[in-house]
Amino acid sequence: MAKNFEPESKLPNIIGQGTKIVGDIDTNGDIRIDGNIEGNVTSKGKVVIGSNGLIKGEVFCSNAELAGSLNGKISVSELLSLKASSKVNGDIKTGKLNIEPGAIFTGTCNMGNQSGGSSNVQAPPKEEKK
Repeated sequence: MAKNFEPESKLPNIIGQGTKIVGDIDTNGDIRIDGNIEGNVTSKGKVVIGSNGLIKGEVFCSNAELAGSLNGKISVSELLSLKASSKVNGDIKTGKLNIEPGAIFTGTCNMGNQSGGSSNVQAPPKEEKK
């Protein structure tokens, strides 16, 4: 068995600056977005939004690093990292959260590490409000 065997392509998915996609993206690998996406992004790997990147929609992934803008919800099963230049307008669900000073976040945040954290991120327990 080769020690670096991976079932998915080793080529990265990159949406370059100046590119606009209207529609959903679903990938098993990592993806970097430096352009504009109007739709949902689902990745079994890592989603990176570059400093010029913008997503209007929902993001579902295992790890994420945001330096650009997100207008919508994000659900990360492991680690979400908000860089100083990031702007998030929406709700966050994540296992772990890292926020650099300067990051802008407007919305709610639900964090948890329930039994490993990865399976319960997209469906948090319902809260009763009094």
